[in-house]
Amino acid sequence: MHRMLWKLFNRDMALFMQRKQDIVTVLGFFLVAVALFPLGISSDPELLREIAPGAIWIAALFSTVLALDRLFSEDMDDGTLEQQLLMPLPISLVLLVRLIAHWVVTSLPIIVLTPVMGVQFGLNLDEIVILTFSLLLGTPVLVLLGAIGAALTVGLKSSGGLVTLLLLPLYVPVLILGTSSVSSVMAGMEVTAHFSLMGAALIVSLVLSPFAVATALKITID
Repeated sequence: MHRMLWKLFNRDMALFMQRKQDIVTVLGFFLVAVALFPLGISSDPELLREIAPGAIWIAALFSTVLALDRLFSEDMDDGTLEQQLLMPLPISLVLLVRLIAHWVVTSLPIIVLTPVMGVQFGLNLDEIVILTFSLLLGTPVLVLLGAIGAALTVGLKSSGGLVTLLLLPLYVPVLILGTSSVSSVMAGMEVTAHFSLMGAALIVSLVLSPFAVATALKITID
């Protein structure tokens, strides 16, 4: 089972890497969105520092939604998805491997770029570390929840806007926890509670989301 899952992971990574234009689009959207906040709001350093957590988190959130539109669509069109549902492996594990590969390709580069964006907004080292760690915990939750919306709309044409509408209410708690963790550090407060809640959300999402995605895909295919 471990070998088959590893092969599936390598396959998904190779497929995602072949769609380099999608990766460039996601990263380009993140960088441009973050860069536009100072131009559209103010150049005041103190104000930029205050809005930095929200600006970077919002840009990361919408970049994640942007990358979900083609998560299952191509495999749905060529029949690969139906074949995977028939594999002698738990479909939830197969889908979890795909979601991990998707997170590595689309969200991990955003996390790597976050310290640079933090410096642009004038954040301190401690604040940059907390912001980066909050994204490290929060972006997998965004991907796991987003996969449910992508699975529900995989059979529809031009489903990107619908996915966004379905997911935004689910993303709000993660967004609040991520931004408030950095704000707490700025105010000299503890962030243990924020990270505990985000960790709990990640564990629950890891356990439940693959089953929900599998169910949604089976309903769509049937």
